[in-house]
Amino acid sequence: MKILQHTLLLVFGIALLSCKDEIKPQPVPAQPLAVKADTAVALRDSVVAFAKKYMGIKYCYASADPKKGFDCSGFVNYVYKHFNIDLPRSSSGFKSLGKPLKPADFKVGDVLVFYGYRDKNHIGHVGIVCEANGMQSKFIHASSGSEMAVTISELGSDMYTRRFYKCVNPFTL
Repeated sequence: MKILQHTLLLVFGIALLSCKDEIKPQPVPAQPLAVKADTAVALRDSVVAFAKKYMGIKYCYASADPKKGFDCSGFVNYVYKHFNIDLPRSSSGFKSLGKPLKPADFKVGDVLVFYGYRDKNHIGHVGIVCEANGMQSKFIHASSGSEMAVTISELGSDMYTRRFYKCVNPFTL
């Protein structure tokens, strides 16, 4: 009887050991697209939240210093530099930068590029989309207009619609 018990234990032990090799943990399917999409949305939201911290900072020509004030490109450059994204320091540098987006594809954190106030041949203004809604989007920018400060404006206003040049995704440059 003891031999039978030992034999059964031995067979049972071998069966368990052989099962160990057969029951391999299955890898968890990777979900990089969902994670990347969530991360991208969070990054875009973080850019806008950071930009909004500077609401009301006065306009100062040729400045990217919050202590002195910002001009439009200085503000955009300063915000994105905080997130290790290098963008041109001059609004004219945005003319050939990136692929123009269709209004339906505008997203929070994209950069709007405008012609100058008086000159439709040269780029003269930039801002950051803070509420995406195509050509009715809102954007945060350092305005040299009546506000003379970092403010939020509507792309759909006549002032900006007629000057609109393009919108680019700064995260894919």
